[in-house]
Amino acid sequence: MPGLLSAMQGFCVIGIVIGTGYVAARMRIGGPTAQTVLNRFSFFVSSPCLMFAILSKEKIFAIFHSSIVVAFFSAILVGIVFLLLNKAFFHMKPADATIGALNSLYLNSNNIGLPIATYILGNPALVAPILVMQQAVFTPIGLTVLDVTTKGKVSAKEILKQPLHQPLLIGSLLGIIVSAVSAKVGWFVVPSCIYDPINMIGNSAVPMILMAFGMSLHGTKPLQEKADIPATITVAVLKNIVMPIIAFLLSYFVMGFRGATLYACVVLAALPTGQNVYNYAARYNVGLTFARDGILFSTLTSPIFIAIIAALLS
Repeated sequence: MPGLLSAMQGFCVIGIVIGTGYVAARMRIGGPTAQTVLNRFSFFVSSPCLMFAILSKEKIFAIFHSSIVVAFFSAILVGIVFLLLNKAFFHMKPADATIGALNSLYLNSNNIGLPIATYILGNPALVAPILVMQQAVFTPIGLTVLDVTTKGKVSAKEILKQPLHQPLLIGSLLGIIVSAVSAKVGWFVVPSCIYDPINMIGNSAVPMILMAFGMSLHGTKPLQEKADIPATITVAVLKNIVMPIIAFLLSYFVMGFRGATLYACVVLAALPTGQNVYNYAARYNVGLTFARDGILFSTLTSPIFIAIIAALLS
């Protein structure tokens, strides 16, 4: 079972670094702003550098792999399922239901996706198509709906500017451009004196985002809103069980994927909810505890289901 062993080793690495962050927060190392500093530096500096360093040397056809079709439709279907369940059972307001749909379909392609792609799948570039898809498609749509449901109006200018506010998307797009140009001319166009420091900074992204996440777990008190418990459990089930099943069905029967490609599609579908959803909830002041609890529970249960996937498919 080499895939399962690799998954367990990967989770061990990830867990130790997350645990280090938790202990650091508990011992108040770095002060009260340590988590914020790590999060902001990794978000605005390290992670964009990492995505640029990875994608600029990745072959252009590998970046836009057909597996993005699986990621897109599995996410869309899961989001629709939550909205139907909300209409039938939860009866949340439109803004809260939007947060629930995002909780169900939005993958943590950065904080957890990058480490899992690196240490379990062996290729961090696998998260790039998902990252571009989420930042360029799901984020503008989600924020537009939140604008309409909370403000009663929407600014087209703000919608169009959303992708420009995403450093990860900018770093990814620049990397893709360099990859395309390098493929065209036949050699890597970025001098080593420029690429090497970018790559060095990018290498700090994964440990920083994992330690920051570990710090965020200190002092967390989940499920304070009892009315949201059924919806929170539903979000975790949709995200970590239903979405990987849909991804498997689409990959195997529709796209005809086998082997490593099938394995990667299903593992990535089992990633927990992205922390971006909490940022969106905080921005519009809707579903804050619901968003946080959904992220927390999907994150805590995701390793179990990824291990099961590794045992079955690797």
